[in-house]
Amino acid sequence: MQVSVENTSALERRMTIGVPAERIETEVNKRLQQTARRAKVPGFRPGKVPMSVIRQRYEDSARQEALGDLIQATFYEAVVEHKLNPAGNPAVEPKVFEKGKDLEYVATFEVFPEFQVAGFESLAIDRLQADVADADLDNMLEILRKQNTRFADAERAAQLDDQVTIDFVGKVDGEVFAGGSAKGTQLVLGSKRMIPGFEDGLVGATVGEERVLNLEFPAEYQNLELAGKAAEFTVTVTRIAAPTLPELNDEFFALFGIKDGGLEGFRAEVRKNMERELRQAVKSKVKNQVMDGLLTANPLDVPKSLLGNEVNRLRVQAVQQFGGNVKPEQLPAELFEEQAKRRVALGLIVAEVVKQFELKPDEARVREMIQEMASAYQEPEQVVAWYYKNDQQLNEVRSVVLEEQVVDTVLQKANVTDKRVSYEEAVKPAEAPQAA
Repeated sequence: MQVSVENTSALERRMTIGVPAERIETEVNKRLQQTARRAKVPGFRPGKVPMSVIRQRYEDSARQEALGDLIQATFYEAVVEHKLNPAGNPAVEPKVFEKGKDLEYVATFEVFPEFQVAGFESLAIDRLQADVADADLDNMLEILRKQNTRFADAERAAQLDDQVTIDFVGKVDGEVFAGGSAKGTQLVLGSKRMIPGFEDGLVGATVGEERVLNLEFPAEYQNLELAGKAAEFTVTVTRIAAPTLPELNDEFFALFGIKDGGLEGFRAEVRKNMERELRQAVKSKVKNQVMDGLLTANPLDVPKSLLGNEVNRLRVQAVQQFGGNVKPEQLPAELFEEQAKRRVALGLIVAEVVKQFELKPDEARVREMIQEMASAYQEPEQVVAWYYKNDQQLNEVRSVVLEEQVVDTVLQKANVTDKRVSYEEAVKPAEAPQAA
C-alpha cells in the first residue's frame, strides 16, 4: 500500500492511498466464495453452483462491497502508520477505480490540533471569599416571604405589586398570533413576566376596564417568529388583588418541609442552602476565569467538522428552549459560531490538560459531589443510591469532577489572589464569557 500525505492547511490533510490490485482481487474472491456456499441458483444444489456462474451473477456487488471495505480499512491503516488523528470522517474521491488496476483514492480530512497547554503562570485569578452574614439571611427570608405572597381583593385601581386577573388578545399585523391570547391570566404587576410595557400599561386600571397596549417584542425575544415585531394587545382587567406577606410561623415553615425547630430551625436550614449556593457560585466564577485564561493563552484552530457539530447542537438547544415553528437547520449558523468555537476549543484544551497531567476522576470527590447534591432532597440516601445504579448519570458527575480537577491543577500554577466580597456579590451571576 502506497500513501502520501499533503498538508493543505493548518488542520486539513490530503492523503493519497494506493491499494494493489492483488489485494482487491483477494477480497473480491473471498466474498464470492462466501456467496457460493449459500447462494440459491435454479438448477443447482446449494453449495454446488459453479464459480463461473457465481462470478457472473455476483461479482459486481462483491467488488463494490470489497472496495468499500478496503477504503475504510486502508484509510485506518494509513492514519495509524502516519500517526494522524482525524477529526471527523474523510471525504473520499476515487482516482482509479477500475477492475484489474490498483485502487487509488484521495481522502481529505481534518486532524485534531497538536499542542501543549501553556501559560499557566500568566493567569491572574481572583478567588472570591464570602460568608453568609445574618443580614444576608434576613434578606433571604424576606425574598422567600415575597415569593409566597398572598393576595386579597382590592376595590381600587391597580398598583405595582398587585396581582391582576386579565383577559387579553394580542395581534401582529392585525392578525391574532399563536399563544397571544388568554382568559383568566393572573399577573403580578412589576414581575416583568410580560414583554416591556405590558405591565406598566395596566397600572391605574380598574376592574372591568379595557386597555389597548401598543408594544414591541424585544429583538432577543424567545419566540423567533415574533422577535422585534410590533404588537397590539387588547386587555380587560377582571380582578385586582393586593399583596400580603405571610408571617414567619410554623405554617410558613411547613411550605419548605420544615416541621420542627421553629424560626431558628428554619433559619438554620435556609442558611445551609445559602452556603451551598455560595460554594457553587464561587467555584463557578473561579472556573470561568480559569477557562477564559486558558483560551487566551492557548489560541487554537478548531476543526470545521467539530465546529459544525457543535453549531448543530446549539441550534437544537435553541429550538428546544425558545420554541416556535422553526427547524434547527433554519437558524443561521453564524448565530452560534462564536459560542461553538469557544466550546470546542475549551473541550480540546481541557482534554489536553487531562492528558498532560494524567488526571483521572477522584472517586472520593465524585461521592462527595453526589452526597452534596443529594442533601437537597428529603431522602438523600436514595438519591446517592440512584446515582450509583445509573452509569450515565454517574459518568456525568465524573466528568464534572474531572473538570474541577483540571481547574485545581491550573490554580496550583496560576497567580491566585483571594478577594473578600459580600455574599450578594459572590452569588451575583457572572457576565457572559467573551468568545474565543
